[in-house]
Amino acid sequence: QVQLVESGGALVQPGDSLRLSCEASGLDFSHYDMSWHRQGPGRQRELVAFVTSTGGLYYDTAVKGRFTISRDNDKNTAFLQMNRLRPEDTAIYSCKAARSSLDFYWGEGTRVTVSS
Repeated sequence: QVQLVESGGALVQPGDSLRLSCEASGLDFSHYDMSWHRQGPGRQRELVAFVTSTGGLYYDTAVKGRFTISRDNDKNTAFLQMNRLRPEDTAIYSCKAARSSLDFYWGEGTRVTVSS
């Protein structure tokens, strides 16, 4: 059974940093592209960043320069380092593992709230 479990969400102040983790089990982690998505209040879910199985990177323009995605294949874990957080970063952050349009899995998400 495939599981993706996110952790690290919290209530923080603007300008703070957080590191989210997504631990995967039940799949061949190193062969999957890993991505982080978020859904803010009243908004649709959006792609934040991804790291491919071969190390390719992508960032949404809203987070580029502030967020860093990475992966540790030995630990079956993907990370999202979030710096200089803003109130508009408030959202539920979910990770996704994907190998094709038919072979993908989602975690349940972790809540990040940025507020003073």
